Amino acid sequence: MIVVDDIHKKFGGFHAVDGASLEISAGSITGLIGPNGAGKTTLFNVIAGVLEPTSGQVTMEGEDITGLPPHELFHKGLLRTFQVAHEFSTMTVRENLMMVPGGQSGEKIWNAWIGRGKITEEERELLKKADEVLEFLTIDHLKDEKAGNLSGGQKKLLELGRTMMVDARIVFLDEVGAGVNRTLLNTIGDAIIRLNRERGYTFCMIEHDMDFISRLCDPVIVMAEGKVLAEGAADDIMKNEQVIEAYLGTGLKNKVKAEAGA
Repeated sequence: MIVVDDIHKKFGGFHAVDGASLEISAGSITGLIGPNGAGKTTLFNVIAGVLEPTSGQVTMEGEDITGLPPHELFHKGLLRTFQVAHEFSTMTVRENLMMVPGGQSGEKIWNAWIGRGKITEEERELLKKADEVLEFLTIDHLKDEKAGNLSGGQKKLLELGRTMMVDARIVFLDEVGAGVNRTLLNTIGDAIIRLNRERGYTFCMIEHDMDFISRLCDPVIVMAEGKVLAEGAADDIMKNEQVIEAYLGTGLKNKVKAEAGA
């Protein structure tokens, strides 16, 4: 679905992404891991149109989308969430969801006088869809709560809900587990799996929680120093000597050896 071909991104003399190439298959939940500074978020930003690459190409189902701005990619079904949730804090959870779809009749001022019926009908449909999304995510009890009052994990669920308001095709999740307690992280994981299996969503996620990655992701891609270091099933990645040395550390190395009886 997504092909990243020899992407480079420089910031002055710093080479944040250094010739990264990878593929994300339609219908997969792909994990992207690596140490801090490996270039993961920069690569996400290039794919999602937040940054233009210095060189290289990104295609989506064969179409060159390199450098397209986020709003154009949004209409193609490519969405990206952020490590720090971006909610409208003074609006309710339900209102946050209803804001997402573009091209609403109420956005045009003259419709306030001549198109009230159409606006009312659209709002009714948006309200129904928002409530269905909140029920799917098991946070319908928070629909009238101000979004700014939500916990970190609840805000991550709300961000996931935004992608459901426009029936996204591929979603890039940046550290969805950051600052989230284990119970809510399991809820988020359940929602991602259901969206993948029941609605055909494709996901690619940056994450440091290897238990979470192992539960959800196949394949797992490892980046280090701006390059793709390895790719494979989570269990294989955990035992890869290059990955262990570059990212997972000697503590995990000893754990893997112990479990293998070494």
